[in-house]
Amino acid sequence: MGLQSALATALTGLSAAETQIDVIGNNLANSQTVGFKSSDVIFGTQFLQTLSLGASPSDNNGGTNPRQIGLGVQVVEIAANHNQGTIEISSSSSDLAIQGEGFFQVQGNTGETLYTRNGIFKLNSAAELVNATGQRLLGYGIDDSFNIQSSELTPLTIPLGSKTVAKATENVSFEGTLTPEGEVSSAAQVIESLQLGDNEVPRPDSAGVSISSAPQSDISSTTVTVGTTGTLSAGAYEYRVALVDDSGNEAPVSNDISASVAPNGSVTLDNLPIDSTGGNYPTLNIYRTNPGGSDYFLLDSTASSGTSYTDTGAIALSSTELDEENLTGNYTYMITYYNAGDPESRPSELIGPRSVVDGRITLDDFPTPPTPTVGDSFPAYDEIRIYRNLAGDQNNFYLVDTVAPGETYTDSRTDAEISDLTDTSNQLLDMDGPSVNSNTLLTSVLRRDGLTYENIFTEGTLSYTGTKGDRTLGTKELEITETSTVQDLLDFISDASGIQTLQVDSANPIPNSENNIIGQSGELNPGAYIVDGKIQIVSNNGEENAVDIDLASFRLEDDTGAISTPNLAFGAVQDAIGQSAATDFVVYDSLGVPISVRVTATLESRTDEATIYRWYADSPDNSDPGNVDIAVGTGLIQFDGNGNFVTSTNDTISINRLGVPSVTPMQFEMDFSLVSGLATEEASLAATQQDGSEPGVLNSFIVGEDGTVRGVFSNGISRDLGQLQLARFANPEGLEARGLNLYAEGVNTGLPVTGQPGENGIGSVIGGALELSNTDIGTDLVELVLASTQYRGNSRVITTAQQLIDELLNLNR
Repeated sequence: MGLQSALATALTGLSAAETQIDVIGNNLANSQTVGFKSSDVIFGTQFLQTLSLGASPSDNNGGTNPRQIGLGVQVVEIAANHNQGTIEISSSSSDLAIQGEGFFQVQGNTGETLYTRNGIFKLNSAAELVNATGQRLLGYGIDDSFNIQSSELTPLTIPLGSKTVAKATENVSFEGTLTPEGEVSSAAQVIESLQLGDNEVPRPDSAGVSISSAPQSDISSTTVTVGTTGTLSAGAYEYRVALVDDSGNEAPVSNDISASVAPNGSVTLDNLPIDSTGGNYPTLNIYRTNPGGSDYFLLDSTASSGTSYTDTGAIALSSTELDEENLTGNYTYMITYYNAGDPESRPSELIGPRSVVDGRITLDDFPTPPTPTVGDSFPAYDEIRIYRNLAGDQNNFYLVDTVAPGETYTDSRTDAEISDLTDTSNQLLDMDGPSVNSNTLLTSVLRRDGLTYENIFTEGTLSYTGTKGDRTLGTKELEITETSTVQDLLDFISDASGIQTLQVDSANPIPNSENNIIGQSGELNPGAYIVDGKIQIVSNNGEENAVDIDLASFRLEDDTGAISTPNLAFGAVQDAIGQSAATDFVVYDSLGVPISVRVTATLESRTDEATIYRWYADSPDNSDPGNVDIAVGTGLIQFDGNGNFVTSTNDTISINRLGVPSVTPMQFEMDFSLVSGLATEEASLAATQQDGSEPGVLNSFIVGEDGTVRGVFSNGISRDLGQLQLARFANPEGLEARGLNLYAEGVNTGLPVTGQPGENGIGSVIGGALELSNTDIGTDLVELVLASTQYRGNSRVITTAQQLIDELLNLNR
């Protein structure tokens, strides 16, 4: 019995070692299998041969223990090791790994539900997620509105390439901090253009104006005859003569003509100077001193025809002194049309230059002002104004005189005389000429560049793209026709810049701006105006409302297709004051058309109990044929003393969609309840959520830790495409392996506990990752050595038992 049992016992050891080697081999073979769970062999003793049960202690004996001989080993369990495997990042977004307990549920070929930890999934031709052997991944699907349908498990589908249904935005939520710190928005930015002229007012044509040095009064042929019949007192007399133009201005005077007269004498001047210009100087003024005097006074005038003049003393000297002042320098002239009480025309082109040394300059052949006809907007000019620069200042021109169009003018006024602006009769030339007004035609608006005047606008399409708060505004267009006026341009700029002027809430009107412009007073109303010939743009209060117009803001395409960039040279004359914040976002109309919206919030007031901001909303996509107004709303936001949102007003935005087949107006609600009124250094505002979308194609998808499958569309919108449902078991070791990394529910697993990742004790899901095999190669190799040693040891027992049996058999010999 003993040797035979030894053989049987050793045989069980061999069988157990073989089983352990089989299990270890399977573990090592699947060390690279994704989601594989290794197994361990658990041994137990087999039957026992009881030789004695032992005895308890007695008076005569201290007791004995049982005597039992084991009859071998048996495999009591091959236990699956469901410990977590290593997570490795994958290159495929459809690969999934479970971190923690649980199994993916897949649909078997016969429709039964199977379980696996292998997370390699791909899309089949039906856009279903399947594993490598074709089992479909199960979870909750969605309805047409992308709502998870949790009624039953269905194969998860990822319909790449399909389109969403557009949804109009109905709600927009904001976050941020509108701080009570900083300056209250009390002033708006004000920008002004350069001085603009009016081309409807004619400009003098100076091409025919002649300029020359005034002729010297030549007395080289003049003779003096002293007579004895007259009333002149005895003494020495000095005479000087000067040619006079038809405006009464004298040419340079002659040298002295001397005569000594006896009592009651007379003086005859023969061969007096003649007009060498041929008629520009028809008159000759004769000046004389008193006997023995040195000051010259006007005596008389005569024709400049070379005739004689006799001074008998009958004509007394006037009080008009001789003007001996002459000009020395290089002079240039400009002329304007003038009519008392009306603005002058813009100046002509330059006349000259003309250099003169101790002389005078003659201007002749002035143009005749045009006569206005019906429909003309310029006055009936009847005079010419003459302007001249200074010998030491070539850039500024000063008024010299005013003459009739047909006259000749001789200039003898000194630089000091005409440049003295304390004299109210003197003035500096306004190079820009008549300023525009709101009724000026756009095609007549001029800009001056030095001495060059050019029309800024022509008939065509004017595009405008300004900036507000350093953020670009949308482009708007104005059709310029022959009847378009400056007022049309002002309204266009104001509307296209989103400057809000309409008082929609009488209880909380849009505030005016402080006026900090030098030389001005009173409040400034937001909008666009003409001020002293310049376009003045007054923004709404606050830094983020500051409108700027740069060199590239305007683009004009005329009727021939030629492109130009009108430059109005806008510059800031007042900076905006006020804490503010702005956010740009996109909403969608009923067709899924994206609509840009900007909301700006400015600190309007603060008290001991509340902080109040005003919001302004603009949309360049506000579509209303014939109207370019981008302003779509304004209201107030109030916070309490703890910085909590209290209320907002007029928080429904309406955007016109006329001219397009979308539902109009497109309306959505603005929710400021998540905005804080706590004190920060700078205000901030952001639109964090809107519930509209444009049509888009599903490009990709991701799986979140909670098992939600989110599709990402080409429009940037993400939507739920399904919800993974995992299962866990109270005893996962009781699962029945079906091969191909699949398990079926076993009789000892307990019922499956299903749910989404992260609930009911189920682990989380990692998208784009895989769980590797949990085989511990090192441990298995050690156990393999032990198993092989066990096998050899049991083999030696059999060999030994065989030798002993052989010895027994040899006793018969």
